[in-house]
Amino acid sequence: MNNYDPSAGVFASFAALFAVLFIPLLIISVVLVIANWKIYEKAGKPGWAAIIPIYNIIVLLEIVGKPVWWIILFLVPCVNIIFAIWTINLLSKSFGQSEGFTVGLVFLPYIFYPILGFGNYKYMGPAGIPGGMSPIDPSIGYKDPFIPPPTPPTPPAPPQV
Repeated sequence: MNNYDPSAGVFASFAALFAVLFIPLLIISVVLVIANWKIYEKAGKPGWAAIIPIYNIIVLLEIVGKPVWWIILFLVPCVNIIFAIWTINLLSKSFGQSEGFTVGLVFLPYIFYPILGFGNYKYMGPAGIPGGMSPIDPSIGYKDPFIPPPTPPTPPAPPQV
């Protein structure tokens, strides 16, 4: 007679499935933590702040230039999704990136956060610069397209005799 226990096979299959799913998730999680650490350091904040719950959001809000009370908005259901995406957009703009990079950060974070953290992107200040993706150098002769050029003064009319 065979003393075969069917629960041992079930346990082994669950253990194998757990190992197959858990190990890649663990590797991805470690890479994302390191990438966030690097992002915080590039922004001039302590890197360890990326691993402290709640405090990491407060520091992220400082990086993107939003007030700390926004953390309350992250606690409201449905509103938190909107403000999280808005904060991610401001993060990408703080590093001089466009909305396309924000889409990558939202939908493929395990690819785009390491690109932002390990790439040669520079922190440009809270929510980047107002002029767009590259800094505006006023010494080059930048002209604002929305402000018309000043009209030259008209010379006074000669006196009539």
